[in-house]
Amino acid sequence: GSRESAGEVICFGTQVRVYVEPLQAALEYYNEGYAAAMASGDVTLAALNKAFKYGNSFFAGANLEIMRQECAEVIKFMDQRRTVILMIQAQYGQNSMLSLIGTDEEPKHVSDEELKILATNNAVMTTYYYQKTYTSFMFRSYDDTKNYTEKYLACISNTWANLFLHHAYHAFYVGLVSFWLARKSRDEQIWHEWGEKYKLALKKWAESSLWTFENKWLLLEAEDSFCNNDFEAAKTYYEKAVSSAKDHKS
Repeated sequence: GSRESAGEVICFGTQVRVYVEPLQAALEYYNEGYAAAMASGDVTLAALNKAFKYGNSFFAGANLEIMRQECAEVIKFMDQRRTVILMIQAQYGQNSMLSLIGTDEEPKHVSDEELKILATNNAVMTTYYYQKTYTSFMFRSYDDTKNYTEKYLACISNTWANLFLHHAYHAFYVGLVSFWLARKSRDEQIWHEWGEKYKLALKKWAESSLWTFENKWLLLEAEDSFCNNDFEAAKTYYEKAVSSAKDHKS
């Protein structure tokens, strides 16, 4: 019945809503999805609502110290309910967050079961390589960034397209990475083409939600112009990106 499916409808419906509504305003829907899923006894969907809220909160720019506690609670919930694949993916995000904070906290020991899942599950592998790409880029480690980005791109060639929000953010960050690698790598043309591909994707999404995507599209335009040595255009786009981020609090 409708009650039994409410957690699923809210969970996946919210993933679509954030493409047209402000991301920050949509986060609370996941609490409703979690409650509905638990009421119907669907632990996996309850865990998925928690995972999406945590991931989307990170994208919305939530305070990392607050996110640190929330992430630990999400992973504990998943561990207790044995939603192993979701837990592993959440742990990869947790590792990135701890790196950004600069904490001495050690990530949870990875079991043989988790290593086997990483080696055989493409969705888990994609998450792993994306998070490694993200942190390597944030700390400007060229060799690691290039290596992990290539592996991430190989993974996504085997996945179905969908409207999960994290795919849009993956496109944004891999777009930034691609333009950066284009300026530093011998394979300039290849990386520039990847950057342009993701830039056009962000431009399309910005048409449906200026609030969430406009500043990111403009930043990719700036990076593209910089790669083309059009420094005046790059400066203009950088300024527009900053202005859009301030206007939309994103």
